Amino acid sequence: MSATRRSLLGAGGGLLVPSGVFAAGASPVARTRHGPVRGTIEAGIKVFRGVRYGADTAPRRFQPSVPPTPWTQVADASAYGPASPQSGDEGHQSEDCLFLNVWTPGLADGGRRPVMVYIHGGAYSGGSGSAPVYDGGRLCRRGDVVVVTINHRLNVFGYGYLDKLAGPAFAGSGNAGMDDIVLALRWVRDNIVQFGGDPGRVMLFGQSGGGAKIATLMAMPSARGLFHAAATMSGQQVTASGPLHATERMRLFLAAVGLTPDRAAEVATLPTGKLVEGLAVADPFTPGRLYFGPVLDGRALPRHPFYPDASPLGLKIPMIIGNTHDETRAFLAHSNPNPFAMGWADVPARIAAEMRVDIDPDAVVAAYRALYPAYSPTDVFFAATTAGRSWRGAIIEAEERAKAGSPAWVYQQDLPTTVEGGRLKAMHMSDIALAFDNLAAAGSLTAPSPGAQGLADRVSASLIALARTGDPNTAAIPAWPKYELDRRATMVFDVDTRVVDDPRGAERRLFAAVPYVQPGT
Repeated sequence: MSATRRSLLGAGGGLLVPSGVFAAGASPVARTRHGPVRGTIEAGIKVFRGVRYGADTAPRRFQPSVPPTPWTQVADASAYGPASPQSGDEGHQSEDCLFLNVWTPGLADGGRRPVMVYIHGGAYSGGSGSAPVYDGGRLCRRGDVVVVTINHRLNVFGYGYLDKLAGPAFAGSGNAGMDDIVLALRWVRDNIVQFGGDPGRVMLFGQSGGGAKIATLMAMPSARGLFHAAATMSGQQVTASGPLHATERMRLFLAAVGLTPDRAAEVATLPTGKLVEGLAVADPFTPGRLYFGPVLDGRALPRHPFYPDASPLGLKIPMIIGNTHDETRAFLAHSNPNPFAMGWADVPARIAAEMRVDIDPDAVVAAYRALYPAYSPTDVFFAATTAGRSWRGAIIEAEERAKAGSPAWVYQQDLPTTVEGGRLKAMHMSDIALAFDNLAAAGSLTAPSPGAQGLADRVSASLIALARTGDPNTAAIPAWPKYELDRRATMVFDVDTRVVDDPRGAERRLFAAVPYVQPGT
């Protein structure tokens, strides 16, 4: 952060804009409960980026987030706020990361528009609400809605479980990132009328980790009443991390940053960069780096979201549950050895490490070869790993909702992406640009075309309809039944959008024969 930018920061953390910097009426000003903010106008939509909804988390590391100190001078809201500290190339990181962004057609105009709050992906470890593909302007213009994206604490900063290592002062640390999201939703409840929105019609939608966070919120008492519809896209959270595994992960993390368990509380005072370095430790229970995610702590999260059944807290919330047909092509296409060059002898061992369920891989390969004789070894590898570890959780959630008498609407996206010559097909993340109607934005995985744009029209319109009415059906798609166990009706989103009963039913039955373990938990 530059010295000039720091000098303009007020007690509330917003930029204090001296009077006269903006001509009267040149930029929109909204009055929040914490203080006024000045945004911009883009193609007729009023945009407020980097609006503070919580205080700096650095002084309260691993503790619940709190509202910001109010400010009186107009704070600049023309640039995105920092992302949570994380590994990777996400720019502009800081523990002072509790900011959100708003796109709206009108301010305090009595519009009472549906509000669509997007929770970003990146598992629970990375990302932010600032990606160009998340720009809400086109949704605003298409549906006369208000769009919100948020940043919150991630990885160890948001989900480092210290309850059993550092004492009562850190109670709830394993769900601090979820607590941030709840605080953001309270901000929406308390302020969105000033942005032309309706606090009684708040829909959450999110992809990958964002969908998993939404599923978790549906089991959190603190989130009750803060949202009224939900759409999860390739993101599910059947179970949370158990406290014993979460504690073991924290022990390994503490060792990586030079602390013994008896000095666990000192992790709250280490430099931010030191904690980010510690994220590189290998996880003891699942392939990859240390997993940090919501913890079954008995307080913020008193039960698993979808085990042993769907949490009763979420059953009255209308819900879409969706996945893409070829999820794991996004994760595994560039793994070694090259999955596009494997032979049949290679497939069982390769899928065994990636399915995340304990099932005979030779039997899985034989089943897929019988089901799909035209599939290559590469096709079987991606199909089996998708069904075993990604799609499986979504099916469990849909079926538990159906058993409870509150079925969801289920979709499968089949439209292939255009990256890498199309070989990644309908990969993970390919539905984001469709949902936001942002095919031309940076980060879109599908180039604009008449067919793709037609699908973006349909997908975004269904999400807008869910936000507006609690039902995603529109005149642009075939009648979309809810997912009941007698049919398992699924909307297949493609150029030829259609309803199919129990698509990939044989795959579903194959993996239903063995228990499912939520990756990371």
